[in-house]
Amino acid sequence: MQEESDLVTGEAVVLDLRVAKLASRAVAMLLDVLVQAALLLLVFVALMLTAGSFDSALTVALMLTMFVLVVIGYPVLFETLSRGRSLGKLALGLRVVRLDGGPISFRHALTRGLAGFFVDFWALGFLGAVAVIVSLTSSNGRRVGDYLAGTLVIRERVPQSAQAILTMPPGLEAWAAHFDLSGLTDDLAMASRQYLGRYHDLRPEAAASLGFGLAQQVSAAIEVPLPYGMPPWVFLTAVLAERRNRDHARIAPPQYSPYAPPPVPPPAPAPPKSDNPFTPPS
Repeated sequence: MQEESDLVTGEAVVLDLRVAKLASRAVAMLLDVLVQAALLLLVFVALMLTAGSFDSALTVALMLTMFVLVVIGYPVLFETLSRGRSLGKLALGLRVVRLDGGPISFRHALTRGLAGFFVDFWALGFLGAVAVIVSLTSSNGRRVGDYLAGTLVIRERVPQSAQAILTMPPGLEAWAAHFDLSGLTDDLAMASRQYLGRYHDLRPEAAASLGFGLAQQVSAAIEVPLPYGMPPWVFLTAVLAERRNRDHARIAPPQYSPYAPPPVPPPAPAPPKSDNPFTPPS
């Protein structure tokens, strides 16, 4: 299994995603199984303590229902709410994403959860043997649930050198500050970032073609025309750098100086003029 994916977006940009190795996925799965076992133990103890209130058939039905809810509902719930991370994946720095690199939805998580229960691991999976075999034969380490859901498990914790470093091109700060970035989607921003990260690995004609196509899409999204003579990579860098700066400013706490000057009191209102017809009488 290779470390980087060979996936291509609709914009023909190769995604530089770090595919999760089988060992890290196995450890994450083991952590999730331990959490599920603990939940099932709590449910079993609770049912045993209240067993006198139900007949044996109802108790067995409740145990089976809770087993299915924990085994299937646990990964579906966590991967939906955390956009692709269970507790085990969170501990190992892994995330489930779509094949275009975007975040998954409930539909993807449900498909993976059902396939994991019935095919990959438990019902027909021979305790994970099917998932291991399918992952080993996949170039991107995908199991049956990933193929059915159209997903991929990646490593989020990658070295800083593997990520494209965005620096605002000199002289474009004031121009970029007026961009309306509300129309720039996460998928288009990711495609642009991946293009910039692999710019020097592309042939010049391919880099120019892909860059111009992405610049046109970003230009339409933010409603800012691509300036004449500006290379597409400069335009994309300015947009992404401004987007990053705004994200950082949004989450950064406000800074207060202990030596800030006292606020200037507002000027006193001018006395009413005697010829003002709306001046109240004295």
